[in-house]
Amino acid sequence: MNISGNTIFIPGATSGIGLALARRLRAAGNTVVIGGRRGAVLAQLAADHGFATVTIDTTDPESVLAARDEVVSEHPELNVLIAMAGVMAAEDVRDASFLAEAERIVETNINGPLRLVAAFTEHLQSRPNSTLMTVSSGLAFTPLAFTPTYNGSKAFIHQFSETIRLQLAGTSVSVIELVPPAVQTELMPGGSGNDHYLPLDAFADEVMELLETQPDATEILVDAVKFLRFAEVEGRYAGAIAAVNSLVAG
Repeated sequence: MNISGNTIFIPGATSGIGLALARRLRAAGNTVVIGGRRGAVLAQLAADHGFATVTIDTTDPESVLAARDEVVSEHPELNVLIAMAGVMAAEDVRDASFLAEAERIVETNINGPLRLVAAFTEHLQSRPNSTLMTVSSGLAFTPLAFTPTYNGSKAFIHQFSETIRLQLAGTSVSVIELVPPAVQTELMPGGSGNDHYLPLDAFADEVMELLETQPDATEILVDAVKFLRFAEVEGRYAGAIAAVNSLVAG
């Protein structure tokens, strides 16, 4: 992925990692369109940072298609989609009531990206040097005990990304998987103040550096996520699980 000169759509960029990357990508010389459900927040971000905006709810198929039509009509040069939107929540499968939360997570974290890929991939194939960026998690590789559906949804995104990269080989579309560690955001309540998590600005700065210095990378891995990403292949999976879950429990 080239670091500048793109037109980029980021659904889920009104806060957290999405917003941090949107600001840096715009500063790097890209046209950035951000999407979200909250119109007032989008309007404020447009005023503060100069983003183009579009209202989108990735849990609503009609909203995704309407957003696609608006973005492609107003920005036909669109060549990068970053499927950022996601939710995380604690669950306990020992109680059947976990199912409602699990279904909500699946609807956002799995069905949402599927809708985005279905809506935008045909257009991306019509543009030269285009990019589809998915967002998984270090927890796709080393699970956290109290977030089973989140872990599973991100494992799906990883394998889905690996597979569509094979299908899109030979087209103009490159598939990049961003694999965040625990970052100081409000993905989970209180996360922005957790000293064990990677500061948001440090994460976003490292991602931008990796995108610039590794333009052909298929995975974007900041140093802090490698402990999780490679735990199994390096033969330390059980220890990594114990360390991650002990840290959270502590």
